[in-house]
Amino acid sequence: MSALSEGLWVRVGGGMQEVGTGRRHGPADPSFPPPGGPWSELRHNGRLIGWSPQGAVSRGVVRRAEEEGARLIQERRAYLLRRLGHKVRSSVLALQESARQAAFGRQELLEEIHDQALDVGKRAFAMTAVALDPVDPARSVVVGAVLNLAAPGADRTLPADAVVRAPEPVLVEALTRAYEWMGGPGSAIRGDLEGHWLRLEMEPAPGRRPLQIPELGEPLVRYLVDTHLEGWLDVSLAERVLIYLPAA
Repeated sequence: MSALSEGLWVRVGGGMQEVGTGRRHGPADPSFPPPGGPWSELRHNGRLIGWSPQGAVSRGVVRRAEEEGARLIQERRAYLLRRLGHKVRSSVLALQESARQAAFGRQELLEEIHDQALDVGKRAFAMTAVALDPVDPARSVVVGAVLNLAAPGADRTLPADAVVRAPEPVLVEALTRAYEWMGGPGSAIRGDLEGHWLRLEMEPAPGRRPLQIPELGEPLVRYLVDTHLEGWLDVSLAERVLIYLPAA
């Protein structure tokens, strides 16, 4: 592995990833370089797309950073789609078997069939959210209004000017999934403006239980936040998560 490969960070959505090691760092911000260094910014059409060792900036390095970032996004999408696809197939097979048994007189399975159908729907909807790029353009969205829909049972503390730039349907979906992942009612959400970002700190509800569908937790939230919202999901802290979203 070349020295440049070991020290090249590329933008993946709203965060950075080191080529070769897979280490992650975020959010992607010129005032928040990766550890180590010294670093030089890599930019394409004015947008920060990576960091390279100081003095190693060239057209080739910029092009490579852009290509690597696009490749990593596709890899993340393909990986999550495989996981969700496997779960959907398993759920459909279980639903088919329950329906077959119910058809032969086992009426006590009707409630189970209902639950299984909801499970299939959730996983299929998640696959759609990952597979399709957002249709709505990014615009200024009031986060408090979104949380009224996405996290109605959370204890929320937000600054008055908590406005982000995002496709609103994706933002609603991402924060809904994060709220459910944190245990739903009883969870806490605190917001602070940090430079060009709104930082949401989410603490789980007391007695929080693991999701029945783990892929709808961290994997899906990370993909939606990092990729579609150009934000950053930080799970390095104990018993809480941080979501960075571009402030409007």
